[in-house]
Amino acid sequence: MAMIRLQLKIELEYTVLEPGADFFFCIHAANTPGQTVSHEFLTVSQTQAYWETQYRSQNLGERCLRLEALPGHLLVSYQATVDICHHVTDPALVAEVPVRQLPLDVLHYIYPSRYCQSDRLYNFAVSQFGHLLQGHVRAQAICDWVESHVSYRHNSSVGTTSALDTLIERVGVCRDFAHLMIALCRAVNLPARFVTGTNYGSSPHLSPPDFHAYVEVYLGHRWYLFDPSGTAIPMGMMRLATGRDAADVAFATIFGSVMSEQPRVEVHAIEDRAHGWEHPTHTSMALSTS
Repeated sequence: MAMIRLQLKIELEYTVLEPGADFFFCIHAANTPGQTVSHEFLTVSQTQAYWETQYRSQNLGERCLRLEALPGHLLVSYQATVDICHHVTDPALVAEVPVRQLPLDVLHYIYPSRYCQSDRLYNFAVSQFGHLLQGHVRAQAICDWVESHVSYRHNSSVGTTSALDTLIERVGVCRDFAHLMIALCRAVNLPARFVTGTNYGSSPHLSPPDFHAYVEVYLGHRWYLFDPSGTAIPMGMMRLATGRDAADVAFATIFGSVMSEQPRVEVHAIEDRAHGWEHPTHTSMALSTS
């Protein structure tokens, strides 16, 4: 077991044009069996705007913020202290779950989705990974293949870029790496889902802490963490929301005309070994928080 305590701060700033705009945010840290929000604080600068926080998934402990904004300046600020307890195990001991034994709420993560066309990547995935030893080892091989065959480049993709596009173009950002790994996993019958979260300790030459997209694969009756972009420390990744792909869990979905500033994300780790809080580090062990 590895215990991590993170302090998160997110600031989202917009200029809302006439006649106003509706927002749907996924910026709250999720409350799961392995991730607990011990303190949080949300502020919206427009005191006359209508907003409310709702559960988007009660089972996953994930929440969303609905906001009806007025024309003018808008600043949304969210702060939280989040405790993450990782289940840590030897990856060689983590087996695949036969399709016939998958829980019904997991089964739909094995089907193709809008950005993860696993049906169109079937032949490629089987030729590359179908012969490999089943289990966490095969999922890790897919993750490693995506990281080594796709180049990370800012502003190299658009909102409609899919896993098939990334396989052809071999360039993208974390969202594209995640979509490609998910599609390849599903093509060999590994349930995989998309996670919107934040990273901690990303490579300095790529970016500071930011929103991050990563992957969870269902193995050994748990969801295990993978970062196919290789730009974050998995032990320091914090969950906001999960879905089939990015269409389900964008951190901000906007209906109306707005001008956006660059999001500001800060993540700090609290190291206190006397109380069990470790500093996030890379590990070769298999990690799960759900």
